[in-house]
Amino acid sequence: VIDAKSLNVENTIEIGERPRGIGLSPNGNELYIAISEENKIVVMDPDSLEILREFKAGSDPETFAVHPNGNIYISNEDDAKATVFNPKTGEKIAEIKVGLEPEGVAISHDGERVIITSESTNMLHVIRASENIIESNILVGSRPRSAVFTKSGDIVYATAEISGEVVKVDINKAKIIKTGSTGDAKSKPKDVILSKDEKIIYVAGGRANKVIVMDADTLEIIKNIPVGKRVWGLAMSSDGQRIFTTNGVSGTVSVINTVKNEVIKTIEVGKFPWGVVVKDK
Repeated sequence: VIDAKSLNVENTIEIGERPRGIGLSPNGNELYIAISEENKIVVMDPDSLEILREFKAGSDPETFAVHPNGNIYISNEDDAKATVFNPKTGEKIAEIKVGLEPEGVAISHDGERVIITSESTNMLHVIRASENIIESNILVGSRPRSAVFTKSGDIVYATAEISGEVVKVDINKAKIIKTGSTGDAKSKPKDVILSKDEKIIYVAGGRANKVIVMDADTLEIIKNIPVGKRVWGLAMSSDGQRIFTTNGVSGTVSVINTVKNEVIKTIEVGKFPWGVVVKDK
């Protein structure tokens, strides 16, 4: 647990074997952590840091996203499916078959659509949330990892790790608009987030040990920001002025000032940090 103002580690909590994805409830009152080795989601109070409850979440829950209605969409990598849970009760609401090795999960701001990325099928699966059925499958580059919606919900950006690229997708037409390279051969993009004005995307470069700053319109590289080794996760502060990165092999979190696009602090944390979320309001 890092204080977002002082940027110092203020607490460390034993939570379970191999914690991965992490996210907040829509009202910010609950924190969810995927404990992949134990096939469960742990629910914590983000202020008191008290563990409130836990529930089984299928095989190897890794990445998830929280719907505006409070439900959680989880990718179950081993089972080639996505599952939907009510985190208040632990009830499984739906199960959706997707491609092989589902990984990333993204939900539109209006909650109408959910995207699951399937690494081995090289697809974005677009799910209509009202019915929890797949409405389209979009073939992208090799090994898609993460995705993010624009506020309008019409455009999605997704990373493709092995092909080293970002794709810009028109979701309504289920069509790729543009593809941009993330640079050198070492660049294996993982996470992706949008700036608050949606003019810039930030991409975790994986083993390239950098965050790649790209023009959201043209997908041209604006700048590379060196961070720790094997950067995987990204999260932005509510004002958009800071990005926190998880650098797995370094065991650190880098803090980026988005005005200058420079690292302002590197924070030592536990081994292999993966997921990150910011609660600052």
